[in-house]
Amino acid sequence: MNDTPGWASPGSTPSDGSEPAGSSGAQSPEQPGRSGANQPEPTSKWSKEQPPPGQWSAPNPQSAGQAPPPPPPGPGWGGHHPEGHGGQGSGPSGPYGGWGAPGGWGGSGGGWGGGGWGGPPPAAKPGVIPLRPLGVGEILDGAVSTMRTYWRTVLGIALTVAVVTQIATILLQGFVLADSADTAALSDPNATLDELTQATANSMVGSVAVSVVTLLGTIVATALLTSVTSRAVLGKPVTTAEAWHEARPRLLRLLGLTLLLPLIAGVIVFVGVLPGILVAAGGQAAAGAVLALLGGLGAFVLAVWLMVRFSLASPTLMLEKQSIGKAMGRSAKLVRGSWWRVFGIQLLATVIAYIVASIIVIPFVFIATAFSGDGAVGLLSGTGGLGWTFLIISGIGSVVGSMLTFPITAGVTVLLYIDQRIRREALDLDLARAAGVQGYGTDTPGATPGG
Repeated sequence: MNDTPGWASPGSTPSDGSEPAGSSGAQSPEQPGRSGANQPEPTSKWSKEQPPPGQWSAPNPQSAGQAPPPPPPGPGWGGHHPEGHGGQGSGPSGPYGGWGAPGGWGGSGGGWGGGGWGGPPPAAKPGVIPLRPLGVGEILDGAVSTMRTYWRTVLGIALTVAVVTQIATILLQGFVLADSADTAALSDPNATLDELTQATANSMVGSVAVSVVTLLGTIVATALLTSVTSRAVLGKPVTTAEAWHEARPRLLRLLGLTLLLPLIAGVIVFVGVLPGILVAAGGQAAAGAVLALLGGLGAFVLAVWLMVRFSLASPTLMLEKQSIGKAMGRSAKLVRGSWWRVFGIQLLATVIAYIVASIIVIPFVFIATAFSGDGAVGLLSGTGGLGWTFLIISGIGSVVGSMLTFPITAGVTVLLYIDQRIRREALDLDLARAAGVQGYGTDTPGATPGG
């Protein structure tokens, strides 16, 4: 048995098995049972000068003036960290405990879970999420917590972007799509080819213009909210001006990325249906339709797979300051092996955002229809047109819906990106250092960087 101080059990005998001289069974230099001055002294190998008894006493309790034993060699599997996980222990085991001492395997100190085998210690949480791999609920809760904790900045950004976007959209719809003759021509079976062509062109121009305005607003909101969410993870607030200052140099790259991804998906779908279109143009309409349907379905699946694979390119471009190509490559690397998880979380966030927007927008649409000139009958029949009253009231509902959905979708994407980097690259260590968490990942018992 190793009798080095700190490893030997308190009160144990020396490793050679001999009894201490100060114990009750120790023999004196004189033979017991032989008394009297007339007895001759036997020959003895004991030295007449023995060490004081106090030096051979058991190590617990320590004698007054005795130097304390050197500290144990540091916290091990059962060790008890002296700070941050339960404080200093007491007794002969010192601050680190042992096999059953406070803070050891079975003790009540700072073992795993504070009580033995209860699990690893809780992760540090300087901001809206704990610094460890996240669950689905924690990602959604983190997005909502960001909006709730930093509501002035988050809702201010979302409201500003939504108001500007909706004003531009209302103006385009009011001036481009206000002519009810175009809408009536599309539903009139007696309309001429020129009328149908003009109506279709005007509708497409208006729809494209509205989509571009909405896309630009989404890009700006995503860029600004990405900066806010990344700071919220560290527990550090950010103002709208600071978020704009960080996001502005990369807005053009984010615009290029946002336009490139739908373009890639559109090209894939077009290539998938192109053989069917060619076959149908050759005179075999039925075979061409079937081929186009199958090719389009396969191309759609491939496009969805690629869009999910590149779905983390936006936060990568903003937070890592990468180019468009490198951001797409980084996103593909982070998603690899977790495609279904990333797809499921983003689909869930999209469904939640759509439901929230619908709950808010639909009542405004009914109110707008009721206050418009021709009511619901004229709107559904295509004879009423899009009046300014309808556009303004429905636009207010869209502003409120966008103000709530922008932070959810952007926050989930950023937190999913951070979660994937924690799982693959131990980003939690860098985040803890950036947040000022002392000693995270280096001296926490049982901590595994990156989880």
